[in-house]
Amino acid sequence: MSARRLVGVAAGLAMGLTAMTGCGAGDEPSAGDLGGKIEGKVSIQTWALKPKFTDYVEGVIADFEKENPGVEVTWLDQPGDGYDQKVLTQASSGDLPDVTNLPPDFALPLAQQDQLLDLEEADVDLDKTYVEGGLQGYRYDGLDGTYGYPWYLGTDVNYWNKDMLAKNGLDPANLPTDLDSLIEQARTLKEKSGGKVYLMTRKPGLNDLQQADVPIFNEDGTELTFNTPEAIELVQKYADAYADGLLPKDILTDTFQGNAELYNQEKAAWTTGSANISGLEEANPALAKGTEISPAFGDGPLYVQGLSVNAKSKNLAAANALAQFVTNPDNQREFAKLAPGVYPSTIASQEDPYFTEDDGSVAAKAKVTGLKTLTTAIPNNPKVSPAMSTIIDQQIALAISGDATPQEALDKAVEECNKLLAQ
Repeated sequence: MSARRLVGVAAGLAMGLTAMTGCGAGDEPSAGDLGGKIEGKVSIQTWALKPKFTDYVEGVIADFEKENPGVEVTWLDQPGDGYDQKVLTQASSGDLPDVTNLPPDFALPLAQQDQLLDLEEADVDLDKTYVEGGLQGYRYDGLDGTYGYPWYLGTDVNYWNKDMLAKNGLDPANLPTDLDSLIEQARTLKEKSGGKVYLMTRKPGLNDLQQADVPIFNEDGTELTFNTPEAIELVQKYADAYADGLLPKDILTDTFQGNAELYNQEKAAWTTGSANISGLEEANPALAKGTEISPAFGDGPLYVQGLSVNAKSKNLAAANALAQFVTNPDNQREFAKLAPGVYPSTIASQEDPYFTEDDGSVAAKAKVTGLKTLTTAIPNNPKVSPAMSTIIDQQIALAISGDATPQEALDKAVEECNKLLAQ
């Protein structure tokens, strides 16, 4: 389970939900009492956890039912593809499960339509139970409240091929810590290798702007504002690096294999990825052993999954209790141990030695490094839709190729994204 799998793509979700007022869930009778008795039938929906985590989920449900004898839980699990449209259909028809696995971008439009319970009303001290970054994902500009219990988290770490660095004039003990030092070492590696291998093998995206402290939105979240001098400078650095041959020429094409694949093939000395190194250990065991791990540049990205409670649930007390139970420290701790690269989102479970102790292996170092990054990692703004991300990616590619200046590209990206936001 990669960290990037932790964030969904809410294609069309916001637009579809804004049109549903007065139909479907909007006509449902009033919900149950949040302070009522924990009893009755409740449903919980997860996203692509079968079959790998079937035993775990069924065990948690059995424990909850044992603790609450008057409750009967139905588990629904949806496949990965098309989950956004499935949730949209459920919400618009009034069939949203009592508890639903929603990343922050899926939860936002539902929260805007008053379909999700504001957890500030629930009997739990959110700030003392869950880590700040996880809660931040479900707290939205323009809305009061918190609309999801953080469940499991992910972030990125840097992977470095120590042997390739050493063979090409670089010191594996003196790794790049920011973009400037990365470019400097990429230049050395190119010169020493004669351009046969690369250090840099990816173009920047919105995450890179965010990590450079570029404000993506204005203060009230009503307008995208990432065409700043700092952003222009960052994109210009990548454009210059591309022009100097420090990046593969096909990095801007559909045929590009991706930086992780080039790293696995030992054609690149650096990649980023989740703190789960098991895939690399399977694909290239020798490379995995020769890999050095370092923290992501800047604050690092934060990928969030959580459980939201249907505000219209007829058994609201039971639904809320179930969401709390699934995300309690013990259950989160056990789930994260079953899913390498995934971290629990409760303060207590993150203190478990399993996540904090380094036994000297590359896998343990990746795990511990990722946990440290989580203390500063920043979740993506859920208002950035997939369509906006596509526009930003296209415009940055034009700037790197030299077909537009960074100023022109970012100005165009902001203009087009704000048109989508206004819709």
